Amino acid sequence: MTDLTARITTLTADLVRLDSRSFLSNLPVAARIEAELAGFEIERLDYTDPAGVAKRVLVAHRGGPGGIAFSGHMDTVPDTGWTTDPWSARVDEDGVMHGLGTTDMKGPVAAAILAAKSLPETVPVTLLITTDEETTKQGARIMAQRSELVRRVKPVGIIVVEPTSMGPVRGHRSHIQFTCVATGIQAHSSTGKGRNANWSLIPFMMDMKTIFERLRTDTSLQDTDYEPPFSDFNPIIDNHGAAVNVTVPTATAKIKFRYSAKVDPAPILTAVREAAARHDVAVTEAREGTPPELPADHPLVQLCVGITGAGPRTAPYGTDASELQAIAPCVVLGPGDIGVAHTPIEHVRIAELVDAVPVLMRLAERAAGANDL
Repeated sequence: MTDLTARITTLTADLVRLDSRSFLSNLPVAARIEAELAGFEIERLDYTDPAGVAKRVLVAHRGGPGGIAFSGHMDTVPDTGWTTDPWSARVDEDGVMHGLGTTDMKGPVAAAILAAKSLPETVPVTLLITTDEETTKQGARIMAQRSELVRRVKPVGIIVVEPTSMGPVRGHRSHIQFTCVATGIQAHSSTGKGRNANWSLIPFMMDMKTIFERLRTDTSLQDTDYEPPFSDFNPIIDNHGAAVNVTVPTATAKIKFRYSAKVDPAPILTAVREAAARHDVAVTEAREGTPPELPADHPLVQLCVGITGAGPRTAPYGTDASELQAIAPCVVLGPGDIGVAHTPIEHVRIAELVDAVPVLMRLAERAAGANDL
């Protein structure tokens, strides 16, 4: 085992073993990352999320102004469906590490950190380590709005090291989340005195199904630069623990609508709002930043293409680039397979993390002193 392999295995395992699902505080993960960054100027940006949970994002920089920034997030999705220990960081005989966050994205974060540390100290490099990427993008948004260090060093481009199998992603979708609440009157269901909120929510959701179907058939709402070309419109429904013999007082549907830069979200917003008014459902909207998308001939995209040898593409998911693009142009490029992210078999091949380090280093070295990205 090489020194780099040992270091990246240790750091990734340490991060995976720290439970940082988005509803928990990420302070232990932030502390472990900061311990790796001796010699870097570090800015800590603390905030409290909407649930009152303490969170921290980190900006770290070494070298002069400009240069490339590497970005990744500390939080993970919930451990839904796992039948083995999600935080084991077990490495099998084939050199594959298993665990929640191994590929999305504690392994890629470890690769970015070790790439930054391995650069000559004269090469400018910044690390933008966020949290709440899997939920609200609040960490990246706060970083873009509040970081004095970012404003001072002015990185010329950002590589978001989400798992792309080291192929450059030049653009992706962003989302609007609708929270749709129907209200009833709670009572014992046998008395006839209550009103079940589901009787308002169900017809509203039938209208949402019509929107879902429209997105898959109306080509004016599609983007052929993406696969699939139609937008995601995915609902989850919650009766907040109501028993089957109780008329439900509150029924909530959350719907994530993803759209690309070429798709106008206005018709969908109007359709949801009009359906809410018809069915007496209260709707709130939470937006992340607009969809980031660089042209294929953008200098940062071409730099990534030249170094990786892989052609640029788009992706149907979202990343912190939707918020970080306010700082500098973004390309998504990192080790690991997005196909195993958010699944109960998440894993990453250690060799892929190791191989990513010199690629990221070359990107930083080539970007040093560049003003045309």
